[in-house]
Amino acid sequence: RQHCTHQREAPSEQKIKMAPGHQKGPDLKRYMDKRLRVTLNGNRKVVGVLRGYDAFLNVVMEEAVDESESSTPAIGTIVIRGNSIAQFESLERVATN
Repeated sequence: RQHCTHQREAPSEQKIKMAPGHQKGPDLKRYMDKRLRVTLNGNRKVVGVLRGYDAFLNVVMEEAVDESESSTPAIGTIVIRGNSIAQFESLERVATN
């Protein structure tokens, strides 16, 4: 049996480590207002124009169409949770700066 050599701090003294405020999220700025194909979990594909995103990779797309359906129904404006996105594919030329 081994003994633990470090002391544990009292709960009131424990330090909470926060993510640094300057930490960046995904860099999707160059894809803004571009037509993208987004592959989701379950191999579903949605095509639309990227209008917004956040640090969790949640995205807002306009003029979205579900390519997984055979009749490709128009969806309109949608929000897609970042944890369900497997891949982004640009359907337009994007600046490489």
